[in-house]
Amino acid sequence: MTDETRHQDRFRNILQSGGKEPPTGKKDADEGEASCAAFGYLRGIRDSSASVEFRLRDGNSMWFPYGWLGPWQFNPSEGLLLKFSGDVVYLVLIRGSNLDKPLPDGSINLTHAGLQRHRVLWIREMTKDEIERVGEAGPTIDSILIEEFESQEALREWLKANAPAFVRTEH
Repeated sequence: MTDETRHQDRFRNILQSGGKEPPTGKKDADEGEASCAAFGYLRGIRDSSASVEFRLRDGNSMWFPYGWLGPWQFNPSEGLLLKFSGDVVYLVLIRGSNLDKPLPDGSINLTHAGLQRHRVLWIREMTKDEIERVGEAGPTIDSILIEEFESQEALREWLKANAPAFVRTEH
């Protein structure tokens, strides 16, 4: 079966299901990918992705190469703060619950086995209904804020306003 045939089959399945994509959690054995409601990932423990996509609720997406990923922090009460450095600095603030909780099959979590190992392909903002369906059973993504900065001063001010727990205090 060619890539074009698989693409056409997937497209036909989407059309037959009323335009809805296959349910989350579906595994595609040909591609080695799997997903939960909050994120998609590569199943192979040694597999890694070149970039991560952030899917926003408004339908827009933004991709960042893992090569730009610098230090990142996790604070369960504030969220996950990722810093990407390219021609300018980008901060990505992910808010949700159970962000470090392993999926039910134990294969991966968003933080240690996912982002740290560059296995996460995409992370998406979830609707209120999706968040309620997942509940405490797994990770949920309430919001993703992406901002670019040309100065450390602007970055620090944004952090103070949006995620004060991540602001380092001077000693």
